[in-house]
Amino acid sequence: MHTWQLIFSAANAFSIFKLSCEFKEALIHITMHKQKANIWPYVLIMPALFVICAVVFFPVLNAIAMSFQSYDLRRPSQIRFVGFANYIAVLRDGLFWQALLKTVIWVVAGVGFQFIFGFILALLLNRKFWGRGLFRSISLIPWVTPGVLIGLMWRWIYDGNYGVLNDLLMKLGLIDNYIPFLAQQSTAFPAVILTIIWQGIPFFALMLLAGLQGIPDELYDAADVDGANRIQRFFWIIVPSLKNTIFVTTLLRIIWVANSVDVIFNLTEGGPAYSTQTLSVYVFNKGNTLNLGYASTLAIFLTIGLSVVSIPYLKNLFKAQEEAK
Repeated sequence: MHTWQLIFSAANAFSIFKLSCEFKEALIHITMHKQKANIWPYVLIMPALFVICAVVFFPVLNAIAMSFQSYDLRRPSQIRFVGFANYIAVLRDGLFWQALLKTVIWVVAGVGFQFIFGFILALLLNRKFWGRGLFRSISLIPWVTPGVLIGLMWRWIYDGNYGVLNDLLMKLGLIDNYIPFLAQQSTAFPAVILTIIWQGIPFFALMLLAGLQGIPDELYDAADVDGANRIQRFFWIIVPSLKNTIFVTTLLRIIWVANSVDVIFNLTEGGPAYSTQTLSVYVFNKGNTLNLGYASTLAIFLTIGLSVVSIPYLKNLFKAQEEAK
C-alpha cells in the first residue's frame, strides 16, 4: 500500500472517529436537555402542591388524628387518645341526628329551588330583549355578595320590630302583627332556606345560560321544521344538551350548601332551640366551645356523607375520560 493511501485511510478513520464523538456528545446534550425539560414541569408545580398540602391535606389528616382523641383546649392537660369513643358519642348524640335531618332538608329544599328558579332565569336571560346585558350583570349580585353580608342584610329584612318583610306584609294586609321570623322555630328554618335560595339562583342561571348559548341554532331550526312546540323543544333539545351541566352544577351546589355556615350563623347562629342548626353549623359551634376532638369527629361524618354524594360525579368523570381515550 502506498504511503498516500495510508495517510488517506488514517485521515478517514480520524474523521469517522471525530464525527462519532461529536454525535455522542450531541446525543448526551439532547438527552440531558430532555431530562431538564421533563423536570421543569414538576419544579414549577411544587409551590402549588405545597400550598394544597398545607391548606387541604394537612388539616384533614390533623382532623382525623384529633377525632381519635379527647382534644379539649379548655383542659389541655387531659388531651389523650380515646380510640372510637368520639364516634360512638356522636352516634348517640340526639343533636347530631337532628342536625343531619336539618342538613338534608336544607340541601334538598335549597338546591332544588335554586335549580328551578335558576333555570327559569337562564331561559329568560337567553332571550333577546333591550338591556339584556345589564340584567345579566344585575342578576349576579346575590351570588357575588359575601355570605356574611347576605346574612346581615336578610337579618334586617326579617327583623321582628322594623323589618322590611313585616312592613310589606302589614301594608298588604296579610298579617295583623309583626312576626319575629328568626326568633320562633316555625319560621326560622324556612327563612334561612329562602335566603340560601336567593343567594344560589344566579349560580345556576349563569352556568345554565352558558350551556344554552352553546346549543347550535340548527337544532332549533330542525325542531321548527318538525313542528315541535316550546315544551317539546325544552325536553328534546334543551334538557339533553344541558344534562352534564345540570349534573355538575347541582353536585357543586349540594356540596357548597351542605358546608355553608356563614348565612345561617349570621342569621340565627343555629337557633332558636337548634331549629336551624345544620351539621356544618353544629361543627362550627362545637369548635367554638374548643372541643376540637368532638368537632373533628362531626366534620369526618360530614365529609363521609359528601364523599358518598360525589361518587356518581367521579364515576361519570372517569367514564368520560375512558371514552375520550
